[in-house]
Amino acid sequence: MIGIADRAPLAGLLSRPDLWRASELACVAEPSLPTGFPVLDAELPGGGWPTGKLTEILPAHEGIGELRLLSSALAGLSAADKRLAWIAPPHLPYAPALAAAGIELARLIIVRTRTPREALWAVEQTLASRAFGAVLAWPGSVRYTELRRLQLAAEGSRVLAVLFRPKKAAAEPSPAPLRIALASAADGLAVHILKRRGVPLAQPVLLSGRTSRDRHRARKACPERTTV
Repeated sequence: MIGIADRAPLAGLLSRPDLWRASELACVAEPSLPTGFPVLDAELPGGGWPTGKLTEILPAHEGIGELRLLSSALAGLSAADKRLAWIAPPHLPYAPALAAAGIELARLIIVRTRTPREALWAVEQTLASRAFGAVLAWPGSVRYTELRRLQLAAEGSRVLAVLFRPKKAAAEPSPAPLRIALASAADGLAVHILKRRGVPLAQPVLLSGRTSRDRHRARKACPERTTV
C-alpha cells in the first residue's frame, strides 16, 4: 500500500517529460504548436506538434498532404516573425499556395544541397543555431546515429523539427519521439501515429481536408447572415 508520503516523489517522477504512465500521454517540457486539427492535437503529447524534439513524417507518397498537415503551425510561426527553414525539398515550393495558407514568404528560407550528407549537416547546423522557428528537411537516406545527432541538436530548443522520410523507414529504428505515417482516406487523410510518448494508438486519426485555420478564414470571408 502506498502512503501519502510516498506519493509526492511518484508525482514528481511522473511530471518528467521522459517518464509517463502506460495508460496516459507524456507531459512535455517545451511548448507544443497546435496542428489545426483538434482531433489530432488530442492524440499528441502536449496537445500539438512538439518543439525541441525530432518529428518524423512518413507519407505514402509525395504530395499526399504532408505540408498541409503542418501549414497551420508554420503560418502561426511566420506570423510571429519566426524564420522557417526548408532543407533539401524535393520540389521548389509553390509560393501562391504557401501565401494562401497564411505562411509569410519573407520568413521562408530554402536550402538546396547536393548530397544527403550536406543535407544532414545543414539540418544539424540550423537546429543548433536556434535562429529558426521551424526546420523542415528531406534528408534522403539517414542512419540511426545521424538521427541521434539531429535529436540532440533539437533538444532544449523551441524549434519545430520535422524530417520527411520514405514510408519504408517505418521499419527502421529511430530516436525521434514522434513518428507518423500518412495514407489517403475517403474524406481526407489518415494519420497513423507509429510512435509517441504515451499509450500506443492502434487506430489512425482521420482528418478532413480543412484545418481550423481554414475554417476560421472562410467564416471571415463569408460571415453568416442574420435575419431580422
